[in-house]
Amino acid sequence: MIYELKKYGDPILREKSTEVEVIDEKIQEVLDNMVETMYETKGVGLAAPQIGLNKRMFVADWSGEGEALRKVINPVITPLTEELIDWEEGCLSVPGIYKKVERPKKVRIEYLNEKGENVVEELEGFPAIVVQHEFDHLDAILFVDRVSPMAKRMISKKLQALKKETLKNLTEE
Repeated sequence: MIYELKKYGDPILREKSTEVEVIDEKIQEVLDNMVETMYETKGVGLAAPQIGLNKRMFVADWSGEGEALRKVINPVITPLTEELIDWEEGCLSVPGIYKKVERPKKVRIEYLNEKGENVVEELEGFPAIVVQHEFDHLDAILFVDRVSPMAKRMISKKLQALKKETLKNLTEE
């Protein structure tokens, strides 16, 4: 099942997500549908708030072909270096906007997979960027919150228009 994505301006994107208490068939089905939605929309990651679910979980595949697919539940991320890298990011919930964001180059992520198993990984470069971007969604942070003040000014009109359109669509539902 392909989910409808929540767009910039939707209040759920600004709510902190709650822990997943039990990994049951329903959660596994949601994760499978999130993977399907991510591939359908040509994304490399998708967090639960982006589909309107206030849970601490996301899916990611930085290979784009299934080889790096992760289903991540209740993650904890720890930077492993003070070295930062600039990466031009975009977001399925903020369509049409791409800006550079600085993030730690290397991180450790600890999480539960869809079977409830503990997983610990060290990621560097693009994979580290992807998991940090998705992790931010769980804390109600969007990549546009992390861009430089000048870049923010450059996209402010687009963001206002997106928010206006989203709120208009929400009131029509």
